[in-house]
Amino acid sequence: MQEPLIGRSVKRSEDPRLITGSATYTDDIQKTGMLYAYVIRSPYAHARIVKIDKAAAESMEGVTGVYTYDDLAAYFKAPLPCAWAAFPDLKNPAHWPLAPQIARHVGDPIAVVVATDRALAKDAADLVEVEYDALPAIVDPAQALAPGAPKVHAELADNVAYRFNYATAGVDAAFAQADVVVKHRFMQQRLVPHALEPRAYVAEYHRANGELTLTSSTQIPHLLKLFTAVCLGLPEHLVRVIAPEVGGGFGSKLQVYAEEIIACALAMHLGKPIKWTMERREEFLATHHGREGIMEVSFAAAKSGQLQGIKVDWIADMGAYNMLNGPYVPILGFLVLPGPYANREFGCNITGVFTNKTGTDAYRGAGRPEATYVLERMMDLLAAELGMDPVAVRQQNLIPADQFPFTNASGITYDVGEYHGALDTALKAIDYAGFRREQMARVASGSPKLLGIGLSTYIEACGLAPAGATHGSAYGAHLYESAQIQVHQTGKVTVFTGASAHGQGHETTFAQLVADRLGVAFTDVVIRHGDTAAGPFGLGTYGSRSLVVGGMAIWEACERVRAKATRIAAHLLDVPEAQIEMPGHVAGDAPQVQHARAEGHFNGCYCVKGSPERSLSFAEIAARANLASHAGLPAGMEPGLDVTVNFTPSNFSYPAGTHICTVEVDTETGKVDLLRFVAVDDCGTVLNPLIAEGQVHGGLAQGIAQALFEELRYDEYGQPLGTSLMEYAFPSAPDLPSFETQFHSTPSPTNPLGAKGIGEAGTIGSTPAVINAVCDALRHLGVKDIDMPATPPRVWAAIQAAGRQQ
Repeated sequence: MQEPLIGRSVKRSEDPRLITGSATYTDDIQKTGMLYAYVIRSPYAHARIVKIDKAAAESMEGVTGVYTYDDLAAYFKAPLPCAWAAFPDLKNPAHWPLAPQIARHVGDPIAVVVATDRALAKDAADLVEVEYDALPAIVDPAQALAPGAPKVHAELADNVAYRFNYATAGVDAAFAQADVVVKHRFMQQRLVPHALEPRAYVAEYHRANGELTLTSSTQIPHLLKLFTAVCLGLPEHLVRVIAPEVGGGFGSKLQVYAEEIIACALAMHLGKPIKWTMERREEFLATHHGREGIMEVSFAAAKSGQLQGIKVDWIADMGAYNMLNGPYVPILGFLVLPGPYANREFGCNITGVFTNKTGTDAYRGAGRPEATYVLERMMDLLAAELGMDPVAVRQQNLIPADQFPFTNASGITYDVGEYHGALDTALKAIDYAGFRREQMARVASGSPKLLGIGLSTYIEACGLAPAGATHGSAYGAHLYESAQIQVHQTGKVTVFTGASAHGQGHETTFAQLVADRLGVAFTDVVIRHGDTAAGPFGLGTYGSRSLVVGGMAIWEACERVRAKATRIAAHLLDVPEAQIEMPGHVAGDAPQVQHARAEGHFNGCYCVKGSPERSLSFAEIAARANLASHAGLPAGMEPGLDVTVNFTPSNFSYPAGTHICTVEVDTETGKVDLLRFVAVDDCGTVLNPLIAEGQVHGGLAQGIAQALFEELRYDEYGQPLGTSLMEYAFPSAPDLPSFETQFHSTPSPTNPLGAKGIGEAGTIGSTPAVINAVCDALRHLGVKDIDMPATPPRVWAAIQAAGRQQ
């Protein structure tokens, strides 16, 4: 028998094809007679489409045609979906794949050119003349709420998409009785997700049988299949979606995009395969954005630093339309706004607002980074107000380990945690006291380069989304996950999962889990995903749900296979089932394992207790289950070991941890240099430490990028400023330190593995740690806060403004 695979750093089995160039991405796909589409987009943030002149473009050789909403309207049976229509007052104006009359943001699709070559289609688009009548645009979400502001949708009374209000019974009294009230207004800047591989689609329609196949770089193939059928009015069983190599997503491919439906409509209209591939500049205009909002936060506290109440007013910028999950993203933040702290009084008002900008939706962390950022910044501001160390304020407010399960002030129940332990581990790793001494010495020396240290003690809700845990928060779905195990006659195993990977390493980690639970070789397990024609319906990959929901569906499927295999082994060995020891329950040096190896069994064994010579390998059991006569199986048992499971969690899982960052700030230039970054994360049982650490590293890079580099701004006319990677800043390797990561694990009781999730932790915990460190370095100069990103000009300006005030 092999050594246990759960907890081992197995190298990713999918990487060889990815790094050698043998993987297939959507843009690699070629079809006979395939045509290429290029989308013409509005250059105005808000404009009436007066006239579209196609003649010059359509006269070009090789151009099939130019198509507008009117040309394809017969195929558009329903607008693009918003999945969270559960808000009682949600205003959800129709969002059509091509704008029928009015463009509502720069990049809104107006028409599409189809040609025999991609470059030709793009050249032809330059010849399409569109006459616009410009309309007033609104870009600031706060100004969009003002009386008389230009309306994004003229048919609506105002620009409010929805309102969500929540308050505990005693929150007002807590503020009235507090010794100290601290209040601050925070800006969440707009971010543009950039996956390694841009979005791309190939649509193929077979008129003879009415079948539509859409190959898409999507995170949600099964949901995309459902919504494509709805948008085009097709029978769902005649729609197939295939997600090949996706090339990353981070939430940006958790969407039903206009271009997907346009490609399908064109394939139906023309009877030929249609390919559309995004250009990088289009990412800024047409892929949904993340984060933007205004958050006004108040803390009520005692002089001791004990937190007594939290109030949040959150204006969330929806962009021009409600995207698939956009309205619910702030609600995910609401759920964890109380954070890892014991405070019981809480009020939160969220206003979703339409503006003339690209729509916003889930981006790595989806609401939890926004919530954690303001919470952890406020903890530092509270500490400064009280003259306390930021660590001390957190230590007295963190939920003690003996109070779990703990129902927070928003109503969700944290399962388990050791928040003080993670904090202590991080403080020791960074040498907090030693750094404070070094910081004071630097100030005393008069150096223009100051040191700062910042921390973040975060919690997040993972495993979207158990219906019971989201009750009362307008969550509109019950997001289970599926798994199907096929056991072949030779004992090899194929697993179909609805958790469709886009870079997370599912083929490795899920194979580890199956091999460990069934007692087969790791190389005998194949993981299949991303094809709606293979395996059961699944809800997809997002919200750190892959392992804690998708993986647990696989776990449950393995348990059912094990149970049946045990019955067969007991029948063949003529002993009671209780006498069979299953894989995973036998030590690696047990006599029966040695016997199995001596007999040449390459995988695990089902052995009789006390009789090591009496054993059957999983392959032998599989052969008997699949090929033996019915009489060779226990009475009433169906042949085969195949099983299908739909798993729904009983609760979220709640990863938590402490991130601590040290920085050096040059007061003469405003430049911030990261010195060290320590991340101590509790993601429960770690299935593969190598992959988990990689997920933390990627998340830290994205969180730090928000803190110091990334921002998409719009001018007053709704024009995006900086729509290329020459202008939109990303960190590179020299900008980041070598991350120091540790796991401080408390296994979750809500699933048999004890896993919690790790994919978004780095993004959630890192951003406030960095800004806290920058502000800590400059606090004695009078700098209280710096809006993200803390670029050198912004840091320098904050220093100058504080100096003038002093």
